[in-house]
Amino acid sequence: MPELPEVETIRRGLSKFIIKDKIKSTKILCEKSFIGAPQTATIKGIRRFGKALVIDLDNGKSLMVHLRMTGQLIYDGKERYAAGHPSENFVDKLPNKQTRVILRLENGTLYFNDQRKFGFIKVLETREVENDSFIKKLAPEPWDMNVDEFYTRLKKHNAPIKAIILDQAIICGLGNIYADESLFAAKIHPKTKANTLTKSQAENLLAAMKDVMEKSIASGGSTMKDYVKADGTRGDYLDKFAQVFNRAGKKCPVCGTTIEKIRVAGRGTHFCPSCQKEKK
Repeated sequence: MPELPEVETIRRGLSKFIIKDKIKSTKILCEKSFIGAPQTATIKGIRRFGKALVIDLDNGKSLMVHLRMTGQLIYDGKERYAAGHPSENFVDKLPNKQTRVILRLENGTLYFNDQRKFGFIKVLETREVENDSFIKKLAPEPWDMNVDEFYTRLKKHNAPIKAIILDQAIICGLGNIYADESLFAAKIHPKTKANTLTKSQAENLLAAMKDVMEKSIASGGSTMKDYVKADGTRGDYLDKFAQVFNRAGKKCPVCGTTIEKIRVAGRGTHFCPSCQKEKK
């Protein structure tokens, strides 16, 4: 599944090519991939709620798009722009056997491909977007949460801090990569119980989350195999900025201690045992 910086990169990239274009027709090749009635309207804008994209139309409707693990949005017009799970689809002739929905626009075609069929496009009333069950349960993102609110939320939970910052109902937007990087930047061990953090630690962690994700958005997201930018090129966050993620066995860039990998909350977790000391 993409993390917030990848989805934001996709939003910014696709905005340049489909806003103000008109959807002329919709062809649904997989019923579970499109929820609601097809729309004929002009695209007004693209918003992001956590890891979901919302395409607003001028008829009072919106299309919520969730790529899940293997979803793709491929725009084919005067040029082709691809976003999502990279595959031969980026350059192959479309539609193909992985194409689930086809949006015919006046100036091109937007293909929704999804190998595993976990993703979807859902039609919503624009005025009701924020009341959708998927979106409504999302907590504020790091940029929209102040230290007092974040600290209060942490105090309610005895689970490891890694699990807590991955919970989209507590703070929205972080996935595994950016959780590890944020905890390293804040010098907090991933197994630390959330309700034992001091307010100063909570402030440092919130600041670290913002900084880590801002750097990733600026660089176009991570270089993991799953997600690429809207123009088909890969982001370079892991090459330029990642300190611990996917670096088990290598030296910590701060102290030289060997980076370790453990499992926390069922997820592979990278940390420096010296910079992020575990409380005994």
